[in-house]
Amino acid sequence: MSTVVFDISVSLDGFIAASGMTPDEGMGIGGEALHDWAFAGGDRDRELLEQAGARLGAVVCGRRTYDNSIKWWAADGPTGPARIPVQVVSHSTPDTVPEGGVYTFVGDIRTALDAARRTAGEQDVGIMGGADIARQYLRAGLVDEISLHIVPVLFGSGTPLFEASWLDRHVRLERVQAIETDAATHLRFRVVT
Repeated sequence: MSTVVFDISVSLDGFIAASGMTPDEGMGIGGEALHDWAFAGGDRDRELLEQAGARLGAVVCGRRTYDNSIKWWAADGPTGPARIPVQVVSHSTPDTVPEGGVYTFVGDIRTALDAARRTAGEQDVGIMGGADIARQYLRAGLVDEISLHIVPVLFGSGTPLFEASWLDRHVRLERVQAIETDAATHLRFRVVT
């Protein structure tokens, strides 16, 4: 069975997007700095990105992430030419969806995950932004691993990854990887309980 991995870049002060997030500024004003490690980092950063991509068989994201990213993703989705299928958790389908796109719109997190697991087979299912969808999956106990790319930037405000009182129990984690580069500190944890 596939491993469900929540993977996201985050500022040192805990934000996954800067303030001012709109469809034109999908990561908020200056928020693209969170992706610098993936696009302008060093060899080790690229190697980590390639390794994660090689294990990926399906992606799940929320509707806001889709709406804020579709103009860059186009029909191929967040993985570009790899065209890995994306389950978008949404209560509705947008009026326009790229023809021949990799997107399927589903109404709830469990249906999305079931479909993603069927698609992924033995490969990983990646849960990507935003914060709300990540918290829903973590709260439901549906995440096997958490992969954080902590970028050396402070936003001061924006979309926090975790908010106070979002979880009703403790979740124990076991660190399985910690890699420091100039562009980010890459941490991977296994969810234990």
